Amino acid sequence: MALSGDLWAELPAERRIFCSVLLFSWAVYLWEAFLAHRQRRVYRTTTHVPQELGQIMDSETFEKSRLYQLDKSTFSFWSGLYSEVEGTMILLCGGIPFLWKVSGQISGHAGFGPEYEIVQSLVFLLLATLFSAMTGLPWSLYNTFVIEEKHGFNQQTLGFFFKDAIKKFVVTQCILLPVTSLLLYIIKIGGDYFFIYAWLFTLVVSLVLVTIYADYIAPLFDKFIPLPEGELKQQIEIMAKSIDFPLTKVYVVEGSKRSSHSNAYFYGFFKNKRIVLFDTLLEEYSALNKEPAEGEDGENEETKSKTKNKKQGCKNEEVLAVLGHELGHWKLGHTVKNIIISQMNSFLCFFLFAVLIGQKELFAAFGFYDTQPTLIGLMIIFQFIFSPYNEVLSFCLTVLSRRFEFQADAFAKELGKAKDLYSALIKLNKDNLGFPVSDWIFSMWHYSHPPLLERLQALKDAKQE
Repeated sequence: MALSGDLWAELPAERRIFCSVLLFSWAVYLWEAFLAHRQRRVYRTTTHVPQELGQIMDSETFEKSRLYQLDKSTFSFWSGLYSEVEGTMILLCGGIPFLWKVSGQISGHAGFGPEYEIVQSLVFLLLATLFSAMTGLPWSLYNTFVIEEKHGFNQQTLGFFFKDAIKKFVVTQCILLPVTSLLLYIIKIGGDYFFIYAWLFTLVVSLVLVTIYADYIAPLFDKFIPLPEGELKQQIEIMAKSIDFPLTKVYVVEGSKRSSHSNAYFYGFFKNKRIVLFDTLLEEYSALNKEPAEGEDGENEETKSKTKNKKQGCKNEEVLAVLGHELGHWKLGHTVKNIIISQMNSFLCFFLFAVLIGQKELFAAFGFYDTQPTLIGLMIIFQFIFSPYNEVLSFCLTVLSRRFEFQADAFAKELGKAKDLYSALIKLNKDNLGFPVSDWIFSMWHYSHPPLLERLQALKDAKQE
């Protein structure tokens, strides 16, 4: 042990940094693989509905959810192993400095020499995201058209999938490249206090994106329509008014074009809040609950128009209960608290980046001996050097998220929605084929939402009352 310690101390600083990054990355992967193994063992061995679930889950749904989650877990294992091996090979083979060199050659051919570092950085970013998209494509195809298809969730055709993927890539580049170029420019001209200006810039960008996302970006991918006048809309407006939620609009999004999974959320700042409901959440709107009209089969070539006559979605009272939970997050300040935590973390990271960016050993560890590009510094420090901190922060945020979920459930209970939320959670778990039995360590580490049984138990007393 002493000998190995002496050998480690004799290594140059850049080699110690590089080896530490690789070792930590594999340690995290092995930890995640260990947790996933424990959870897969639960999927394999829990083949009958546990006694405490007998009243809320039938054996057929239980078996479907077990097989679905088992397939997802197996897929996650192989895709995770590939990702870890790929990342390791990129580091060992000098993939990052190689791509930076290629980016310099491309920008040089376009008339931009080494002094145009920001241009080279944008070419590097474009190539890196393109490489990531291409290597991730087979996994995404398999997940969508094998696993999700097999278990009845996929609603896309192959043509729609590729059209969607290309559109996402283009939109991402249209946002990522200008934002990155401005951030790099601010860092370069910001002087000693550049980290403050960089943090303020990212704060403004994040607030702008949150503001415009649902109005201008999301509609590029899904159709948003106002919730028609009727009893549900009326009840939503009454509930919002009762807790002083400044609701302006309620939308239904055609999530069923892509998947039969359900969701709901709200967005907007100050006095301009809007609620979005996925059509798959609403029993009256879910495409899976309707027979296709005559001549409708050929109308929409982008989606499969699969009608399986399986009842999906929630009744109006249950939708209101789900919204009561979501609005609880707003009323209890969870959204604001998450933003504050996120920005405090962002400021801390930029401050530490300012401290570390001058360390040439960090760049040398990843093959940059003669140059220290700002974008590469951001990548090395935020992605690799901060990885232990990021793991701890992620776990703490998961714990906090579970606490917030219990509080939001309790808020819905105070609105008198306990009974309807209880039944809604069971329905949503069934619709999404969630498996209600979890390994305790896996659950503690990964679940940002409490397990179904824990949420139902917290609602049970009020439901019985």
